Amino acid sequence: MTLKNFARPRAGVLTPRAAVETLGTIQMVQAHLPGTDGRHPVLPRHSQPRPEHELLLQQLGMASPAQGAPRLSS
Repeated sequence: MTLKNFARPRAGVLTPRAAVETLGTIQMVQAHLPGTDGRHPVLPRHSQPRPEHELLLQQLGMASPAQGAPRLSS
């Protein structure tokens, strides 16, 4: 199913390009924190959705993902 067909009944007149441009502004980052024992946790994080992100996700029947759990690397 294409984004166009998925969004049409849910988001009305919103074009797929507008949806991608709006959701594309959510930033994702992985923070690598070195430890003194040689291990370092990796914390995947994403920015908090702005009101326009929340509205679009709600219209599409989706929700913003929860923050990921930290991973330990050695």
